Amino acid sequence: MSKNKKAYLAAAVGLGLVTLSACGSSSSGGGDAAESKTVTLVSHDSWAVSKNVLKDFEKKSGYKVKVVEDGDAGQAVNKAILSKGNPVGDVFFGVDNTLLSRALDNGLFTSYEAKGIDQVPDQYRLDKGKNRVTPVDTGDICVNYDKKYFADHKLTPPASFADLAKPAYKNLLVTEDAATSSPGLGFLLGSAAQYGDDGWQSYWKKLNANGVKVVSGWDQAYNEEFSGSAGGKKAGGDRPLVVSYASSPPAEAIYSDPQPKTSPVGVATGTCFRQIEFAGLLDGAKNEKGGKAFLDFLISKQFQEDMPLNMFVDPVAKNAVAPADYTKYAVEIDKPHTMSPRNIADHRDEWVKTWTSLVRK
Repeated sequence: MSKNKKAYLAAAVGLGLVTLSACGSSSSGGGDAAESKTVTLVSHDSWAVSKNVLKDFEKKSGYKVKVVEDGDAGQAVNKAILSKGNPVGDVFFGVDNTLLSRALDNGLFTSYEAKGIDQVPDQYRLDKGKNRVTPVDTGDICVNYDKKYFADHKLTPPASFADLAKPAYKNLLVTEDAATSSPGLGFLLGSAAQYGDDGWQSYWKKLNANGVKVVSGWDQAYNEEFSGSAGGKKAGGDRPLVVSYASSPPAEAIYSDPQPKTSPVGVATGTCFRQIEFAGLLDGAKNEKGGKAFLDFLISKQFQEDMPLNMFVDPVAKNAVAPADYTKYAVEIDKPHTMSPRNIADHRDEWVKTWTSLVRK
């Protein structure tokens, strides 16, 4: 989700994931689309896929895949908008429901109804009818907590937004910048969904007074500041609360050696905001045919079932089943906060501006 979960951590190498660039040589994306043998994917930093799965796509389609990573989701979307009409790639992956209206209003994508879209429930198809984007995955942005810290301090972990503002949790929370990071923005939207347009500002004033720390993106927050992550332990992270994902517990458990019976990371289930990630064919893509084939691939059963243990997100296709190792540690969120795309579009920029004035002084 963005979600820069590939940094969980060098284990990606052991799992044989492809992150920065797909294997094989890359030809120029220029020239006639039918002649191009390269599909260029533009993504945020969390993109990852198993080598054998990607090789299978390349063999069947005849295209090699090149990946261009552009930072956190918010940064990647902003860069794509700046280059619209003359994109650096063919397909963009990683725009989510918090940023979708910005991408659509700026004409970032060309309509395409991907093969297999009938396997994706309507609840994820937020642009159904126009099909400018294809849903790829879903998950929940939530506050995670370091179980050991709370056990050692004999402190009950927070369970809700209201808990986070209590004195017991002073100076314990780190979150991402809502202006540049999709989990940071999702956390802001979750608080707005909880407290309404008239109440979320007062809530953030309380959080600020309670010592919330704001950093630029997920990787810094989770892998450097959070005491419960493998990276945070190495970096001396001292914040036992972090805005991350409901899928962080499986990642920490699976990458532990030996694997524990339960994950060392917990989820404050009352702080969650539902996220849906999309991919789309970029307007002006040099290889439209290859881009369409890649979109078909992203919602194929093969990719959807490969995705949870690579990017730690849930599949959207009904015919896909998440791996047992993933579901074993997964935390189910029964009632995540949600917000309509229209409401997000109407208020996002105003809310982010106000949030910045409150928190980033």
